[in-house]
Amino acid sequence: MNTKIDDTLVRDLIATQIPQWKDFTVKPVIPGGWDNRTFHLGDQMLVRMPSAAQYAAKVEKEHRWLPILAPLLPLQIPIPLVMGEPADDYPWEWSIYRWLEGATVASSSMIDLNKLAPSLAEFLIALQAIDPTGGPLPGEQNFYRGGSLEVYDAEVRQAITILKDKIDVATVTEMWESALETSWQRALVD
Repeated sequence: MNTKIDDTLVRDLIATQIPQWKDFTVKPVIPGGWDNRTFHLGDQMLVRMPSAAQYAAKVEKEHRWLPILAPLLPLQIPIPLVMGEPADDYPWEWSIYRWLEGATVASSSMIDLNKLAPSLAEFLIALQAIDPTGGPLPGEQNFYRGGSLEVYDAEVRQAITILKDKIDVATVTEMWESALETSWQRALVD
């Protein structure tokens, strides 16, 4: 299915599934993202629509884990409010979150990097300190991150073939095959 994800689709899904919010304005967030198309819903919320099947599995994971992670972190993260259901004109679950005001580092000249660095470090330290027991295992919902590199073997070998005139194929292949022989031997750190 090649679904056109636009404000009309979002309005229709809101009207049929969450009618109490049907009168809120819907407008695209620019840039809208790759894994998801993102839309403002009124002034205080956003709608995230997975753009392809391989991204759809993340919706349920985010609804499960973001509310657990949020109180453990020193900075705000998106909190899901509602999970929308697939419909005739859209095949996957989708989400509504609270809007977090801000700008990306790349798009803002107003960010003080001397304040950003310690804040980011504090966030990452807190994130790494969270016990991952019971967390999502490597799988489709996270592109098998944290799992065996074998998942990527065909893709890497295809890339090596495509780049054969630009790279040292023997060295890159040797490095890749060496990486395939490794595995994580410590506690999970998702």
